[in-house]
Amino acid sequence: MFPHDIATDRLLLRVPVPEDAQRIFGSYTQDPKVARYLTWRPAKTLADSERHIHDRILAWRSGNICAWSVVETERGIVIGMIELRIKGEAADVGYVIARAEWGKGYATEALKAVIEDGFVHPEIARLVAVCDVENAASARVMEKAGMVQEGILPRHMLAPNISDEPRDVFSYSITRS
Repeated sequence: MFPHDIATDRLLLRVPVPEDAQRIFGSYTQDPKVARYLTWRPAKTLADSERHIHDRILAWRSGNICAWSVVETERGIVIGMIELRIKGEAADVGYVIARAEWGKGYATEALKAVIEDGFVHPEIARLVAVCDVENAASARVMEKAGMVQEGILPRHMLAPNISDEPRDVFSYSITRS
């Protein structure tokens, strides 16, 4: 349903391959600052990242989850991941970028590409995403990608690196124009 590769000016979004496990383990999965607002704890071992990549590869077979490794094309390195989870006429998107690459516009570029490709498919009418209310950088990414904040979802998401209790999140969306 979705392309295995999506190219932008500076990035290639491609289906993960097993070799990506080493790359993401070295660049971001074990970084507590990257994982701070996310739903997973930092990886402790390479095997943790290998399981994650294996699960993302298998997800493509389900047809409802599309995960792409984010590759910075000039250097040819994996700098993150972006995922689209299809739920009927809506799809939700999540992303992560290595801390060394923050502030360079890569998350926004990847998100814009996934939004554009998502709306090529007539069955998807709406894309949604959430971020912790304290994660101002992620909120800016969504806004720069054209998403609109709809409100706050109280106690919506567990961020285990911050709290054992579910946290409030900003809800963003964009609809087919």
